[in-house]
Amino acid sequence: MATNFDFRDKACGSLISEIGVYVLCDLDKTPMYVGQSKDGIRSRVRRHLTSARSDIIANRQIDVWEIAYVMAYPVADRADITPLEDRLYHQFNDVSPLMNGTVPPRPEAVMELPEPAQIVQVMSDAEIADKSDPVQRLPRQSAHYTQMVDHFLNVKNSTEILRAIEAHFDRLQRYHKTLIKLQDK
Repeated sequence: MATNFDFRDKACGSLISEIGVYVLCDLDKTPMYVGQSKDGIRSRVRRHLTSARSDIIANRQIDVWEIAYVMAYPVADRADITPLEDRLYHQFNDVSPLMNGTVPPRPEAVMELPEPAQIVQVMSDAEIADKSDPVQRLPRQSAHYTQMVDHFLNVKNSTEILRAIEAHFDRLQRYHKTLIKLQDK
């Protein structure tokens, strides 16, 4: 199934425009990337999803094909953005490695994290169901992994991209196990 750009555009339009932190999540609602926006969450997420001026897309750290949900954490004060991003990054990365290239410092104090102000589904239910099929997902993400490695070897050899490759490989192993379980039935 092709990406439903009309659905995605309408869903992105419902995202808040305040400054803050956002989390891009995959088809399983698993966080893939934590980012910040000082010009508005809606506009920043739109740039990611259209590959316009987005380093994480240009450097192939994440595949837009996988992004199905966005969590938004607005803040009132710009000074609160980076500390919140740091806390969210470590909370989510400790559960499942993120595709962020740069690792922010781990906050010294453990603090209660806020619930997201919004969780917006940016992919239709039918598209999520179709793309979640391991027969489609594993080959797509294997190809993306190959592109990441090629980019690393031939374009930008950096620790940030290497970290994203490691996170993607961890995800690939989960997709592989899902496919194998289906074949064993």
